[in-house]
Amino acid sequence: MSAIQSYRRLFSLTGMSYVVIAFLGRLPLAMSQMGVLMFVASRTGSFGAGGTCAGALAVANAIGAPAAGSLADRLGQRPVVLVQSLAGATGLGVIVLIVESGAGWGWAALAAAGAGLMLPQVGPLARVRWRPVIARHHAGQHLLDTAFSYEGSADEATFVLGPALVGILAAIVDPAVGLIGALVVLAVFGTLFALHPTARMAHPETTAATGTARLLTLGLFVLAGAQLIIGMVFGSVQTGATVIATDAGHAGIAGLLHATLGVGSVVAGLCMAALPASIGHLTRWRATAGGLLVLAVPLLVVHSIGTLVPVLLVLGLCVAPYMITTFTLGESITPVNRTGAAMTLLAAATGMGYAVGAAIAGRLADIGGETPAFAVTVVAGLLALTLSTFAGRALRPAEDPRPVPTPALGSRP
Repeated sequence: MSAIQSYRRLFSLTGMSYVVIAFLGRLPLAMSQMGVLMFVASRTGSFGAGGTCAGALAVANAIGAPAAGSLADRLGQRPVVLVQSLAGATGLGVIVLIVESGAGWGWAALAAAGAGLMLPQVGPLARVRWRPVIARHHAGQHLLDTAFSYEGSADEATFVLGPALVGILAAIVDPAVGLIGALVVLAVFGTLFALHPTARMAHPETTAATGTARLLTLGLFVLAGAQLIIGMVFGSVQTGATVIATDAGHAGIAGLLHATLGVGSVVAGLCMAALPASIGHLTRWRATAGGLLVLAVPLLVVHSIGTLVPVLLVLGLCVAPYMITTFTLGESITPVNRTGAAMTLLAAATGMGYAVGAAIAGRLADIGGETPAFAVTVVAGLLALTLSTFAGRALRPAEDPRPVPTPALGSRP
C-alpha cells in the first residue's frame, strides 16, 4: 500500500472533518507563544518583557500538560479538553486585557502562566485516539504507524503556520490580533475536538485500572530525554536564526527562517508512512538521531540568510521522522489506559528542551554570535545519537509494538 493510499484509508476512518478539527485545534498552542511575545513587546517596548511572558506560558504548559493528560486518561478527553479550551481561551483574553490596561508586565506574565497551564495539547491527545479508531475498523499496525506519521507532520505544520500567521497579522493589523485569533480558534476548534465522537473511543471502560497502571518506566524516561534533546534543537536553531536575521537587518523574518526547518520536516514526516515494517522503530530512531548530528554540522559555517535556508531545509528532513519514532515507541511501551499521560509528557519534555536550548544558545550568542548558538544544535545531535545508541536496551520490547487490539463486538464511540 502506497503512502497516499495509507493516508486515504486512515482519514476515511474518521472523516475529513475530524482531521481538519484536530489540525486547527492544535494551532492556538503554536500561535500563543509567539503571539504573547510580539504583543507584550509591542505594548511595553521591551523584548525582555515579551520573552519572559512567552516563557512563562511555555513553561506552565510543559508543567500542566502531563497532569491534564493523566486526568484525560481517568475522566476521558471530552470534559478535560472542553474545560481546557474554554479556560485557555479566557486566559489569552485576560492577557490582552491586562496589557491594554497598562498594568505592569509582571501581571501579564502571571496571566500568561495561567493561560499556558490550561492550553490543551491537542496533538498528543489526537495520537491517543487513533489506536481505538483503527481497532474499531479492524485495521492493522501499519495504519497506526501511518497515523503517527501524519500526527508528527501535522504538529510540525502547525508550528510553521502558527508563528507565521501571528507575524502576518501583527504586520498587517496589530500584534493583539494574533493573540485574539489564537483565542477564537481555541474556543471554537478546541471545543469541537473535545466534543467529537472519537473522544469517547479514547476512554475505554478499562480505565478504572488507570490509577494502578505504571506510567514512569525507564523506557519512557529515555524517550522523554530524546524529546528534550529535539526541543534543544528547536530552541538553539531559532536563536541562531534570529542572530543571523538581526545582523542582516531583517529581524522580522527570524520566525520565517526558523519555519524553514519545519518545511523539510513536514515532507519527511509524511513520507514515513511509506517505510516498510521490516525497518524497526529502534533502527529508525538511531538513523534519524545520526542524521540530526550529521546535518547539523554545516550550521557551524553558516553566516548568512542565503546559506541558512537550505541547511535548515535539509536538517528538517530528520526532525519529524525522529519525533514520530519516539512518540510511536512511547505509545507502544505505555499501558493503553495511560497513553494520554505518556503522550503529553513527551510533548512537555519537548517544550522544556526548547527552553533549555534557547537559554543556552542565547547566552552563547551574546558572546560569539550565531556559531556558538548553532554549536548547541550540534551538541544536541550528538546527545541524540548517544542516547539512541546506548539506551536502546530500555526500549527493546518496543521493537515489536503491541498489536492493535480487536474491539469488543458492539463497542461504539
